[in-house]
Amino acid sequence: MMKQGFRFNRLLLYLLLGVMALFFLMPIYVMIITSIKPLDEVSLDRMWELPSTISFEAYQYAFERLYPNFVNTLYLVIPATLLSALLGSLNGYVLSKWKFKGSDWIFTAILFGMFIPYQSILIPLIQFLQNIGLYNSIPGLILVHVVYGIPITTLIFRNFYANIPNELLEACKIDGAGFLGIYRYVMFPLSISGFVVVCIWQFTNIWNEFLFAVSITSSGSQPVMVALQNLSGSQIVHWNVQMAGALLAALPTLLIYILVGKYFVRGLLAGSVKG
Repeated sequence: MMKQGFRFNRLLLYLLLGVMALFFLMPIYVMIITSIKPLDEVSLDRMWELPSTISFEAYQYAFERLYPNFVNTLYLVIPATLLSALLGSLNGYVLSKWKFKGSDWIFTAILFGMFIPYQSILIPLIQFLQNIGLYNSIPGLILVHVVYGIPITTLIFRNFYANIPNELLEACKIDGAGFLGIYRYVMFPLSISGFVVVCIWQFTNIWNEFLFAVSITSSGSQPVMVALQNLSGSQIVHWNVQMAGALLAALPTLLIYILVGKYFVRGLLAGSVKG
């Protein structure tokens, strides 16, 4: 009797999860079928209907318009992700294994940066970038994302390194390894899963970020998310092109999660035991 009740509850749970998954995928379905429809079949009353003929012209047009901005985004997201991950790793290493007077206060101050709204620092940030000659440029946007990424990357790495036994570091010191030697030969190889977590997190956030991108860059240096918003046009919105562009813009982050998503979960769990 208990076994039958358990099976019924499990079936009910799977049914509920299936319904929720279908509800979550409804917008994706609309995006996909709209993107492959000819323009004359795109309307609100025919939103759920399958296309009579499949057309990929919207994808071709969207890709041609977005390609330069895709390149800009790659120039932005790769160095910004790697730099913020490396600096966060070094910060986490120092704050977890090389404690000094005031280190906890410094860690708290770094974490405070996570809670500063982007909008509150936008005007002084733009003025600062103008003064140092990095406004309206990809390097300026890289600098912004590296600085804003340091708090979360430091937090993740600090929690991750806290799980590494201090005895291992003491043994390295006895063997003559110094600060950088221990990091290079011990801490860095042990934190590959932590780097996977941080890089996926940063890559996704930087790729999808819009406010800094639209405020700091213009025309030739705009990332893909800004160009996607401009793809809609000013008079008539070609919804099939807009949906195709949205799917193309989301494809890199989707592929990242599909290919290395399991390592992301493992890395999060590895750093969640001890804080």
